[in-house]
Amino acid sequence: MKTSEDARFYAISAKFAEFSNEGKNLVLQFSVSNSQSLDCGGGYIKLLPAGFEQGGFNGETGYHIMFGPDICGSTKRTHVILSQGTENFLLNKEIRAETDVYTHVYTLIIRPDNTYVVKIDGEEKQTGTIEDDWSILPPKQIADPSKSKPTDWVDEKRIADPTDVKPADWDEQPAEMADPDAKKPDDWDDDLDGDWVAPTIPNSDYRGEWRARTIENPAYIGEWEHPQIDNPEYKPNPNLYKYSFGGLGIEIWQVKSGTVFGNFLVTDSESAAEEAVTSILSYVAEEKAAKEKKDAAARAEAEAAKAAAEAERETEAEHASKEAELKEDL
Repeated sequence: MKTSEDARFYAISAKFAEFSNEGKNLVLQFSVSNSQSLDCGGGYIKLLPAGFEQGGFNGETGYHIMFGPDICGSTKRTHVILSQGTENFLLNKEIRAETDVYTHVYTLIIRPDNTYVVKIDGEEKQTGTIEDDWSILPPKQIADPSKSKPTDWVDEKRIADPTDVKPADWDEQPAEMADPDAKKPDDWDDDLDGDWVAPTIPNSDYRGEWRARTIENPAYIGEWEHPQIDNPEYKPNPNLYKYSFGGLGIEIWQVKSGTVFGNFLVTDSESAAEEAVTSILSYVAEEKAAKEKKDAAARAEAEAAKAAAEAERETEAEHASKEAELKEDL
């Protein structure tokens, strides 16, 4: 599927038989290419819960997983968002999205031990645990509320040297001075214009605000670290990975259209996904060869046009020279 209109939202979905990934791997994979050099827009897909309303599918529709590239200006990241209840949680690790014009394959693997892997073009880009890399659960430990930094704790590494004294002549030079090269304009009328005052310029002899040099603080203890205790609100959840799915959808905004989505795969087989990646990437080489051929043709055309323009200028110059010679003979 290819986006075809600039500056608009897109929303499309497909239902499938409900299934749960309980006790199994979940592999979500698809390909996307931004042949238009996307400057602002989404390229991600969503795994949807069973029973979602397909006719009204839009940005407000709840989802379980959102995955894929999102590009806008300097932001070029691969989203992995997991939902829990009514809240959506963004992966707190940065995974850079691919930004060239070729087809790339994005793979998300979620395993029943609450671990995950993100791959792009079959290469592992990020791995970890759901508990550590999403802020779904409260932290295991928190700052001990009964403890606070002692009032006499010294955490300043350096202090002003008490033996350093400002020189007596430090402030003799002002920050600005009258421009010695300025002259009163000849047409200046003191009665009409007032007393003439030379403009000021920065004083090269000005030394700025005086500050004592610093020295290591002999009383420095170090940075105070708040003691930690087990968080009574924390409870492990072995089922963070588990969902029940009923559909797949694309719901994105794009400033510049032309993105192509394809090769959607939802499976529990990592090997099947790997085989698909190999197959998809086999024709990326053809994409690159075709683009190189097109770019070479465009360069040749531009060079030919430049050469033709240069030849035309030379011909005009020759004609002008001959006309000048004729006029001179006459």
